Amino acid sequence: MSSKKIAKTNAARLLERLEIPFTLHQADVDESDLSAVTMAHKLGVDPGCVFKTLVARGDKTGVIMACIPAAAELNLKALATASGNKHVEMVHLKEVLPLTGYIRGGCSPLAAKKDYPVFLDEHAILWEQIYISAGQRGVQLCLSPDDLCRATSATMAEIANNAD
Repeated sequence: MSSKKIAKTNAARLLERLEIPFTLHQADVDESDLSAVTMAHKLGVDPGCVFKTLVARGDKTGVIMACIPAAAELNLKALATASGNKHVEMVHLKEVLPLTGYIRGGCSPLAAKKDYPVFLDEHAILWEQIYISAGQRGVQLCLSPDDLCRATSATMAEIANNAD
């Protein structure tokens, strides 16, 4: 275990302001493998409780964020239905930073540049605590799914394929 102090991120500061309990966790980052599954292994936790944040755009709502289990794939049709869109597509990687203020591998549903609608895959309820990016590569927040929903006003929906 590293004794190095983890720098607080804007996402962590937001949770503190909201008085939501969380813990910060840090792991070494391999730039060639930024996958959430790899992060889960580095943290020594089940990949099912590590959620990655993806940025999409709906034809009616504009930009939305989806949090799904590490090994799952986003079901765009299900996300469209849950978000009230007819069609949803992933935003291009080059748009993620200007839209959210976050880089690939460090995108958090918390404290983005704007408060985008957040959709959390319903598999989150299977866990007492889940991990999400703290807004920096290699830094994860651990909190309850209910608290994440409270902090982001997230809608819980079945939006992931192969989440089991």
